[in-house]
Amino acid sequence: MLIKAIIAIFLITITAGTHVSGFAWALRWIWPKDDISLVHGMPAVRLMRLIWLLIFVHLLEIGLWALFYRFSHCFPNAESAFYFSGSTYTSVGYGDLLLPMSWRILGPIESLTGMLMCGLSASAFFALVSRIVKARS
Repeated sequence: MLIKAIIAIFLITITAGTHVSGFAWALRWIWPKDDISLVHGMPAVRLMRLIWLLIFVHLLEIGLWALFYRFSHCFPNAESAFYFSGSTYTSVGYGDLLLPMSWRILGPIESLTGMLMCGLSASAFFALVSRIVKARS
C-alpha cells in the first residue's frame, strides 16, 4: 500500500507541476502587460488562446496518467489507457473499463486531481474574462 501511495503522490505532483507550468506560460503568452491592450486588442483571440492552452494542458495531464496505466499493464493498449484516464480525470466515469484490483485506488485519486486541475483552469478563464470586462468598463 505504501508503494501505491508514493506512486499516487508522484502522479499528483507531476500533474500539478504540469498545470502550474501551463499557467506560467499562459501568463507570458496570453495576459498582456497593460490593460490598454485589453481594451483595444482582440479579447476573443485571447480567450481562444486560453481555451486551447487549457485543453492542451489537460490532455497532457490525462496522457501522463494514461502512460502510467499502460506501462503498469493496467490496460492492454494505449487507447484503452487514455480513454480510461480521460473519463476518470474528467469525472465522467463510464465504468466500461476498470483498473485491476491492485491499482483501483488510483481511480478516485486521478478523479480528485482532475477536478482540482479543472477548477484551476476555470479560475484562470474567469480571471481573464474579469480583466477584459474591467478594462472595457
